[in-house]
Amino acid sequence: MPIARVFSAILLAASLLGCGERAASPAATANASGKSEKVLRFTFQVAETGFDPVKVADYYSGVVIAAIFDPLLTYDYLARPAKLVPNVALTLPEITDLGKTYTLKLKPGIRFSSDPAFKGQPRELTAADYVYSIKRFLDPQNRSQYAFLFEGKIVGLDKQAAEAKKSGRFDYDAPVTGLEVVDRYTLRIRLNETDFNFSHVLAFPMVGAVAREAIVAYGDDTNAHPVGSGPYVLKRYVRSSKIVLEKNPLFREVTWQADPGDDAENQKIVARMQGKKLPQIGRVEISVMDEAQSRWLAFQRREIDIEYQLEELAPKFISDDGKLKPEYSRKGIRMDRSVDPEVIYLFFNTQERVGDQPNPLGGFSNEKIALRRAIAMAYNVEDQIKIIRKGQAVRAQFPIPPGVAGHQPQFRSGISYNPRLANALLDKFGYRRGADGYRLLPDGKPLIVKYYSTPTERDRQFDELMKRSLDAIGVRVEIRKNRFSELIKLADQCRLMMKHSSWIADYPDGDNFMQLLYGPNSGQTNAACYRSPEYDKRYEESRRLPDGPQRNQLYREMTRQMEADTAWLLTDSRYRNVLLQPYVVGYKKHPILGHEFLYIDMDPRP
Repeated sequence: MPIARVFSAILLAASLLGCGERAASPAATANASGKSEKVLRFTFQVAETGFDPVKVADYYSGVVIAAIFDPLLTYDYLARPAKLVPNVALTLPEITDLGKTYTLKLKPGIRFSSDPAFKGQPRELTAADYVYSIKRFLDPQNRSQYAFLFEGKIVGLDKQAAEAKKSGRFDYDAPVTGLEVVDRYTLRIRLNETDFNFSHVLAFPMVGAVAREAIVAYGDDTNAHPVGSGPYVLKRYVRSSKIVLEKNPLFREVTWQADPGDDAENQKIVARMQGKKLPQIGRVEISVMDEAQSRWLAFQRREIDIEYQLEELAPKFISDDGKLKPEYSRKGIRMDRSVDPEVIYLFFNTQERVGDQPNPLGGFSNEKIALRRAIAMAYNVEDQIKIIRKGQAVRAQFPIPPGVAGHQPQFRSGISYNPRLANALLDKFGYRRGADGYRLLPDGKPLIVKYYSTPTERDRQFDELMKRSLDAIGVRVEIRKNRFSELIKLADQCRLMMKHSSWIADYPDGDNFMQLLYGPNSGQTNAACYRSPEYDKRYEESRRLPDGPQRNQLYREMTRQMEADTAWLLTDSRYRNVLLQPYVVGYKKHPILGHEFLYIDMDPRP
């Protein structure tokens, strides 16, 4: 599609900047005023992968996406457990037809941020933008890891995706029965089956609306050119280094409103924030700093205003009772402490081949399952928590973490730490030791398993723990290092043999976690590429049920099946110890929202 000459000039200027830096748009420059803006600074410990909602799936990119794009629904900032509220929709959806039809009306007058893609014209957000945005998840060319959100759910959408796979082109103009634009501001979604939890999907930031003109204009570079209707715009972008967000001058009128209830902490927040126009923070600067010591020093020098990724250094500022040490409290520093709604797990690639090579961990024969089980039993999770996490985590026993519907606190994993039994298991299934003490495959060939991690100081500790654990059972491990973004790509291609991974709740429902092991999600969120007919059958049944005893029973059976096949070893869920400078106002970590900076304020820095 031809692009206006001025737009081409801007793209050329951006390309000349080099180092992956995105030039500020003319609109953003024009909106800069002479007055001093409040600037909030924090860090990512891992580099982002981009800001196109359908093309990324990592937490860090998601934080930025949540600030730029608008989902239909969102969550109350203070309510616990998490409570859905309207965002650009006027109300929560009208749910009819036994949970199979969702109707939503948008607030009129909401505008996308200014961008050259709109050729100088104002661009209103409409129901059709959500239809287009949802369709993009199933466009095969996007290879979205979040396609599972809509696959098999919306009437007619899978058929259109199947036709696109055959033709090589997704027809965005073709009507889909389950995505109806009733009028300019009314969207009706029809589902194939009852799903009373679908509202959570509509609150997920990745399901925020994109403008078709911007997607077409930026082509293959949409990850660096996000254009949304949310509170912030991308002002400056240096890949894997610096991300600067600036208040969107076209953002609609939104005021801070919350009911504090009887919670004393909430009452203090409401006293400072109630009625303020959002966002109060004019500029957000995010630095990518992979080493904890660097982040800690920057926070101490007040170069960082919020820091939440210092688990390795927690003993420096947290006392044995889990509270902030007095020497920091006296400086006015505060700490917000909670357990993340996440699970960390060690996954095993269950496919028989990884790329073009045989996979010693893959397959479902008894000897392959025995090898995976032995490795899981040899890995010392308590050392991971005590030594690497510095005690700032709790053991994960169930795939659904606390605070998420479907969590079962009484469940205990059937995979326990037992190197002696792991050795016996390998002996039983023919993995005999060679002359060097390391085991061979049952056919006598060398046994080498590959473990993948990033080249950071923290991950070097994981490497050492993995090697020590597998040495105890005579399994030779080869450590492979790569950047976080590259490892994500390899996982999407089912090309990683063994790796630690994590999943933090996109929405507070167990389906968001149990789908991680669903067979058709291989190559998306199912990094183990695990395919079990027994698991898949129960998962499909669970999707038709609301939260409750019947679904919980299915979740237990699915977890036992995964353990029997040993696709994962569940490890831990981390404490999130958020350190706040004295001048940060109104912060409270939300279990789902990743962009709390929309809801906070800052007093003048001393």
